[in-house]
Amino acid sequence: MKYWSVILILALFFACKKGKGDFTLKGVITETTFSTPHAGAVVKLYQVPAGTSQEILIGTQTLGSDGAYSFTFPRDKMEKYIVKVTKNNYFSLNETVYFSELSLEEDNIANFSTTAKSWAKLRFVNSSPQPGDILTYIKQEGKANCPECCATSESIFYGALDTTIYCINDGNTIYSYFYTVSGTTNQGIKSATTIAFDTTEILLNY
Repeated sequence: MKYWSVILILALFFACKKGKGDFTLKGVITETTFSTPHAGAVVKLYQVPAGTSQEILIGTQTLGSDGAYSFTFPRDKMEKYIVKVTKNNYFSLNETVYFSELSLEEDNIANFSTTAKSWAKLRFVNSSPQPGDILTYIKQEGKANCPECCATSESIFYGALDTTIYCINDGNTIYSYFYTVSGTTNQGIKSATTIAFDTTEILLNY
């Protein structure tokens, strides 16, 4: 009986140890503006307990020249994990990896990418204002659905005008809008390639 008790205890011990284990989450972060690894970016991994919104920091790494990151952490019961990546003048990443997606038997690979920031300087000048002038414009191309992005809805200006609006964009990509001046044949598309890390002016003089 004593012999079998020892066997049972050892079996339970190794079963629990195996059931716990560690996850390894690893991958490569790239920036697609220049098609290179995102060297120098800071990567932070958070865990979120089930039923909460609390983000608990697991670890922090700074990416090397290969853009690779790797975290090994205990298999605690969590709802999800969040990978956050930041670097000046680049769009931040906030990516979710769910507990149910992770495996103990092999490394978990999660590759992500981001882009450099640029800015479109939209300048509107009504050089010969007339009563009842109405300018309407709506974005055609450009970064959307980000906290810093300009609206995609139609914008309207009235009368005399000399104003500037700054809109963030992915670096080295096109930003454009379609405009109409009511009561005239003056309409069309204004566009420019916004240079990474810089501001590019798009002037409409009407």
